[in-house]
Amino acid sequence: MANLTLMAFGSSAPEIILSVLEATKELGKPAGELGPSTIVGSAAFNLLVISAVSVAAVKEVKKVDDMGVFVTTGIFSIFAYIWLYICLTVNSENEVDILEAVLTFGFFFLLLILAFSADKFNQRKKAKVDNELTEKENMKKMKKAKLRSISKMKGEASILAAAQGQQRDKISNDEMKLI
Repeated sequence: MANLTLMAFGSSAPEIILSVLEATKELGKPAGELGPSTIVGSAAFNLLVISAVSVAAVKEVKKVDDMGVFVTTGIFSIFAYIWLYICLTVNSENEVDILEAVLTFGFFFLLLILAFSADKFNQRKKAKVDNELTEKENMKKMKKAKLRSISKMKGEASILAAAQGQQRDKISNDEMKLI
C-alpha cells in the first residue's frame, strides 16, 4: 500500500504544488482556473485511466486482497467528489471557506485512520487463520508420530488389523482413537 501511495503522490505532486501555490497567492479570492480543475482532472485521470490501463495490461486474474481498505478508499474517493461539489457550488459559489478547508483536511486524516484500521483488522484475521491452520497441522503431525510409535511397539499388522476392526484386544482405546 505504501508503494501505491508514493506512486500516487509522485504522479500528482506537480498539480498539488501548483494548486497550493495558486491558493496561497489568491487567498480570500474566488478559486482560480488552475486549482480545483487541475486536482479534479488529475484525480479522475489517475482513478479511471491509470487503473484501467493497469488492469488491462496484466493477463492474469486480479484479486483484491484486502476488501476493507479497498472499500474504505473507494467510499472516500466518491465522497471526495461529492464534497468538492458541495464546497464549490452548494455552500459558496467558487469559493472555499476556512471551515470547508479544515474539514477537508480532517477528512484526509479520517481516511488514513480508517484505512489503517481496516488493514490492521485484516492482518489480525489472516494471522488468526494462519494460527488455526498451524495448530491443525501440528495435531496431524502429533497423531502421525503417535501412530508410528505404536506401530513400532506393536507392529504394523496390529495397527492395520485394528483399523479394520480385527484384534482390538492388542490395542488400547486411546490408541484406537488415533487410527
